[in-house]
Amino acid sequence: MAAFALANDVPYFELCRFAALENEAMKVSFGSWAFTFGPYATHPVPFAEVARQLADAGYDGIEPSGFPPHITLDRYATSESRRDLRQMLTDLGLGVSGYSADFTLINPSLGGNKVRYLDLFARNAELASDIGSLSIRVDTGTAPGILQVEEANDAMKRIAEAWSAASEIAAQVGLRVVWEFEPAFEFHKPSEVLKLHDLVDHPNFSILFDTAHAHMCGFVGARQKGSPERLARGVAEFLDLCEGRIGHLHLVDSDETLLGEETSTHKPFGEGRIPFFKLADRLRALGLEWWCIDLCFSEKCGDAMKPGLEFVRSLRRSGL
Repeated sequence: MAAFALANDVPYFELCRFAALENEAMKVSFGSWAFTFGPYATHPVPFAEVARQLADAGYDGIEPSGFPPHITLDRYATSESRRDLRQMLTDLGLGVSGYSADFTLINPSLGGNKVRYLDLFARNAELASDIGSLSIRVDTGTAPGILQVEEANDAMKRIAEAWSAASEIAAQVGLRVVWEFEPAFEFHKPSEVLKLHDLVDHPNFSILFDTAHAHMCGFVGARQKGSPERLARGVAEFLDLCEGRIGHLHLVDSDETLLGEETSTHKPFGEGRIPFFKLADRLRALGLEWWCIDLCFSEKCGDAMKPGLEFVRSLRRSGL
């Protein structure tokens, strides 16, 4: 991002508006997992069909799911299959904003799992790099409230060690590691998010900021053990706390409910309570190339595809 020789009294977010105008590479993608989970679990939409729909709707890219039946290690085990996939997306005019890998079989918080976890991570990172992704998503893999205080401290240290090593592996193939915090997994209080990011302490590691999860974790205080941490200014305050730590962005609305009492309900824009246009300056200030729409577990993801793209594009333009 370019530097600007402006007076010292120019407000910070005014500087960010100029920076956003300089960033001509701002792009919008859509997470393919929305068409495989929840209401689509029994009849998932094939990845190629999702990609075609996104291209027809005018999206710049897609964010592939590493969970069955989309872009898995088993289905794309060879270099040739990955080249073909990348060419298919190129032919459709779609980039790859990130890769949501499947690490469910190996929990990084458990002792003795580090070597196996890093082996699985390395194989997923290679796939992500081969298909043209710039980042790979991770999560803590542990449901909240299970661990006692001392267990939680040890688990956090083990996760940080694994992710620091993973960040080094990812750097070797040109990927960033991005951690998505959410109510479904341990360590989602605002202070815990900052602490775990500090513990990883690797320049190639950053936070994946999902607006619905941030609203539920930071404003509602969902599934927090002990004394809840609630941010009075909600997502705006969470963004401020995470300044300089965010490497990827998922955009989706929140109606302040949990899906199945586990994770944030993801609602189409306008059906929730997040004041997106009041956040526009802060979101642009992140300087991220990709903004990904995440309608995981939503039965409306197909109908919301085109309106969602129009909403995000208007959000990126607002105030400029």
